[in-house]
Amino acid sequence: MMRLHLHLLSDSTGETLENIAKAALAQFDDVEPLRHFWPMVRSEAHLERILQEIAQNPGLVIYTLVNRDIRRMLETRCRALGLPAIAPLDQVSHALSNLLGQEAKARPGRQHMLDAAYFARVDAIQFTIAHDDGIGWEDWEESDILLAGVSRSSKTPTSIYLANRGYKVSNIPVVVESPPPPKLFQLKRPLIVGLTTSADRLVQIRRNRLLSLNQAPETDYVDQEAVQREIAFARRMFADNGWPVIDVTRRSIEETAAAIIQLCNDREMERR
Repeated sequence: MMRLHLHLLSDSTGETLENIAKAALAQFDDVEPLRHFWPMVRSEAHLERILQEIAQNPGLVIYTLVNRDIRRMLETRCRALGLPAIAPLDQVSHALSNLLGQEAKARPGRQHMLDAAYFARVDAIQFTIAHDDGIGWEDWEESDILLAGVSRSSKTPTSIYLANRGYKVSNIPVVVESPPPPKLFQLKRPLIVGLTTSADRLVQIRRNRLLSLNQAPETDYVDQEAVQREIAFARRMFADNGWPVIDVTRRSIEETAAAIIQLCNDREMERR
């Protein structure tokens, strides 16, 4: 296992930088990254303290800094230390500048401005939390997306992830003994997506859930045949109503959400 000091410097929250570093590191095996995270770097005095840490723990430096003086200071010192310093957004900014015919505004954290899109995202998160697990079915028509699936099929975490992307999401558990409200089959606005998974994976997840709650792990909730019947019942419901289905067995939450967003985009294109 190779250890790598990774210094991430940002003049804002550093969220973008962390995602870039995470995506790049995922392509390499047997690497133990030692992350040194430095957000809100907006003064030379602050940078000077960070540079002392970088000198003591040499490694890769990745930064998103828009202030030219601070950037120049970081780049100069990294060259003197013989360390690579990379600004991953520079090429994108330069390309946009050439295409748009204007200089980029050197304003840190501008993507986090409290604009209309920001408040729409906050509204989407609040809506999604209030319509989790079948709650608030009277308002389902206001949803952008509605997720249906058996218990523990990743409906809630997927809903929250989508809400952070600005989508109002409701979700409902499909239960054999308790049919959903008739309104579910009358909805026009939301994209209804069925989530399914393999019985083996579902049994394992449910069993771990029961153990974490100190409950008996031997019930119909984790019985293999009962779980298979649940999944078959849900699949029939999805097929009967023509809802798209996503198998989450080997998908991360991010991958499931990306597939749902693609379905939303395809639907919008068809409408146009």
